[in-house]
Amino acid sequence: MRERLDLLRLFRYAGPAVTIALTAMVLIDAVVPAGIAVAVQELVAADGRSALAPVLLMSGVVLAGQLALAFRFPVGRLAADRIDGAHRTRIAALVMGVPTVDVAERQDVQDRVKTTTAEPRDWVDRTSGDGAVSQLELVGHAVALASSSVVLAWWSWWLVPATVIPAVCFRTVHGRQWVRHFRIWVEGVLYHRRWKYWGEVATTPAAGRELRVFGASEWLLGHYTRDMRTHVDPVWEDDRRVLRGLWLALLLPLAGCTVAFTWVALGTAAGQGTVALEVAVVTAAWSVFSVAIRTDDVISLEGARPVRRAAAELERINPAPIPLRAHAGTLALSPLGAHAGTPAAPPPLVRFEDVRFSYPGRQVLNGVDLEIRPGESLALVGLNGAGKSTLTKLLAGLYRPDSGRILADGTDIADLPDWQSRLSVVFQDFLKYPLSLRDNIALGAADPDLLTGVVRDAGLAPVVSRLPGGYDTPLSRSRTAGVDLSGGQWQQVALARALYATRRGARILVLDEPTAHLDVRTEHDLFQRLPDITEGISVVLISHRLSTVRQADRIVLLDGGRITESGTHEELMAGGGQYATMYALQARRFSQGYDDRLDEGDLA
Repeated sequence: MRERLDLLRLFRYAGPAVTIALTAMVLIDAVVPAGIAVAVQELVAADGRSALAPVLLMSGVVLAGQLALAFRFPVGRLAADRIDGAHRTRIAALVMGVPTVDVAERQDVQDRVKTTTAEPRDWVDRTSGDGAVSQLELVGHAVALASSSVVLAWWSWWLVPATVIPAVCFRTVHGRQWVRHFRIWVEGVLYHRRWKYWGEVATTPAAGRELRVFGASEWLLGHYTRDMRTHVDPVWEDDRRVLRGLWLALLLPLAGCTVAFTWVALGTAAGQGTVALEVAVVTAAWSVFSVAIRTDDVISLEGARPVRRAAAELERINPAPIPLRAHAGTLALSPLGAHAGTPAAPPPLVRFEDVRFSYPGRQVLNGVDLEIRPGESLALVGLNGAGKSTLTKLLAGLYRPDSGRILADGTDIADLPDWQSRLSVVFQDFLKYPLSLRDNIALGAADPDLLTGVVRDAGLAPVVSRLPGGYDTPLSRSRTAGVDLSGGQWQQVALARALYATRRGARILVLDEPTAHLDVRTEHDLFQRLPDITEGISVVLISHRLSTVRQADRIVLLDGGRITESGTHEELMAGGGQYATMYALQARRFSQGYDDRLDEGDLA
């Protein structure tokens, strides 16, 4: 019962006008059978001189029923779509409202998110909106039974239980049959998707060529047939079982209708009632039977159940999602208030104190002590897998240390709710939005002057000049008039996005391999300009090319989960330690045309 009430509460997301309209249509459709019964009674009872009113009544009832039937589906679809939109927004708010990413990375959380936000792919898949609309229709069925029962009671009160109870019993039995059938189908859905895949491969021209060349047609058809039969054999067997039991179950409402029809006919023949009343009662009894056999809502309710349960579990993970403000969809301004032309607050002093962090089964950081001074450029280097990217994610508050602290001006960043707005990060796996260049950089909060400046600073101006729509060009071939960018150009877009955030208030810029896809000349030019375009903010730079970090104010080497070397490039080279060895080896490999990335075995 609680699940059903929760489904009805979802209509608050559909809007009052849509909810009222759909409810009215469902209720009109529910009372039409009883209305027809009354209209037919009046029509039969009328003589030729007084038939106009019953005819008008009959016409009005039929017209109302047809109009409700015609508009019920589109209005119901609109309500379901609005509910689903609000539901998916809520799920996004729940996941994004967790400041760290470790929760979102959990497999069980990802599975629940997929369950709650996936579009229906099969007839068993339903959304929260589908479930809510079906629950409202179920209320309509109850109203239909009640209104028809009133007509039946005009003849005799016992006709109500004689027809309604068998009808409800049939609906219950048949509904359980559908639920069982539904669950059998769902249990084999993996095989269903497999044989669908094999079927798509078999009919694809490119795959067809290869299958014929390798003589693999029989192999593919074997997989297709095996997976199909594995899925459909239990379903077909249950189909036969349902059909065999359906005829027996139908005897319940048919028996009730037969009793009602016979009793009313005998009563009318004995003079206990009029023919008009007999017709009304028979029509109402048939309406009860019609309601009983309408069990399509069972599938929608059953299909929506796992979606609602997964959503409830996500609610428990994060009971305080981010608020959905009216300006959602635009980049929130930093509390530090760096609007164009407004002096920004100075960068904080950041300290890592004995920070330790592990992934499941693997320790990455083992007692890191590090200081990021206000306004300095700090380069973080080390072998692949040393934990450099992990350290920056801890700095960004995306993970919490297993032990130790990260302080900003003496305050633990875990106690600073606005901390992430003070940073701007270019991750290695940055996002590529299929949106305009303007939205890819500004994320909806576009300031023309700032936008032009960061595009120039990121070296993206020549690309913009060649785009057909300039800043409004969609960066995806799938969009109208859209274009695809190269890997290097996308990296410049990501850098412009990060720089834009610094112009709006971020005081620390983290660059994790920001030039991995750029050519050597473009990369060199960018790093030559980096001190100027990042003046007044702290910069943390990770780059596998050690030649690009020479100009950093300070370079620290991460090895074995600890900071083992720290100093300027000249100081570290003079010290003759691991950094000097790595730098010399990389320079030699680069001059010989080899990959300049260094792994642990390269130093052996």
